Amino acid sequence: MGRIIAVYGVIAGVVVAVGMFININFVASYGAMGMVAGYLSMLFALIFVFVGVKRYRDVHLGGVIRFWKAVGVGIGIGLVASLFYVFSWEVYMWRTGGTFMAEYIARTVEDMRAAGKSAAEVAKFSADMGAMAEQYKNPLFRMALTLTEILPVALLVAFVSAALLRKSSFMPAIQPRG
Repeated sequence: MGRIIAVYGVIAGVVVAVGMFININFVASYGAMGMVAGYLSMLFALIFVFVGVKRYRDVHLGGVIRFWKAVGVGIGIGLVASLFYVFSWEVYMWRTGGTFMAEYIARTVEDMRAAGKSAAEVAKFSADMGAMAEQYKNPLFRMALTLTEILPVALLVAFVSAALLRKSSFMPAIQPRG
């Protein structure tokens, strides 16, 4: 089980990290649609949770897996992928000198002004985000916050995968002819 978690977790982690670096430029250019693309890339990467649980069921358990065992394998794969995601974000922050929050706030304030928001709304947003930016300088806070972006998605995929794959009739292993 550990090998399945490691292999599929690393595959999912590499896919999610590559997706993150591609999406960083997309988010900057397309705002909310970029965030949707980011979550879709996470979901795409987390397909390997399903694939890993299915592989474990079919190859190591003879095509039958109990729900909680499948959840455990899925969560393990999701945690490995999540660690890759957090580590990749920290690498990005290090390479850019940690300018993300300042750029995000400036871009959002500019968008708010362009949308005709009142000066009071813009000032309140700036003050609130300024406090958040101060907290974001703390790496532990930043890592925990980054983890909350992907971990709920990973948990959801683990539970859905377990619910589907606990039925041995769902996508049964193909038996070799012979």
